[in-house]
Amino acid sequence: MSSRPIHGVSLWVARCPQTLAYDKLSYNHDFMSYSGAGTMTTRPPLANAELAIMERLWDEHLLTARDIRESLYMSSKKAQHGTVQRLLQRLEDKGYVQRDRHLSVHLFSATISREEYASSQLESLAARLTDGSLAPLVTHLVENKRISRDEIERLRHILDEESENENETHEERA
Repeated sequence: MSSRPIHGVSLWVARCPQTLAYDKLSYNHDFMSYSGAGTMTTRPPLANAELAIMERLWDEHLLTARDIRESLYMSSKKAQHGTVQRLLQRLEDKGYVQRDRHLSVHLFSATISREEYASSQLESLAARLTDGSLAPLVTHLVENKRISRDEIERLRHILDEESENENETHEERA
């Protein structure tokens, strides 16, 4: 790996497009990723047009290129077939979409869930802005009333479960 300054930050340039070694902020093509010790499989962030296609695939699960084109560009007077095909190919190259070639009409499906994508983007944002901590984000959401009571209760439940699991693990070691 080599080091290269980008916007005044020294980043480790990863040579492998899908797996990044991290303990450091890493740069690969057009995206950055960070985490603690180990390696992780990561994907670049989605452009807005790519995200629009992923939203359709997350909602419908299996779609043809025509289905996607008709739902995204229904009022367009100009044919958008080539645009959708290029976007689907980019998504497939990035590892977000898989193509079923068994039929004459190819079916496309997402290879990552909406939740997995959101999680990876939140972790990437936290790595860039808050040294990997999500606490400032959660604090901001709570203090600015951007999170509902139900969501707060869900978080409490998750934290309580995690605390119980930690206590059980600690007791087993003792």
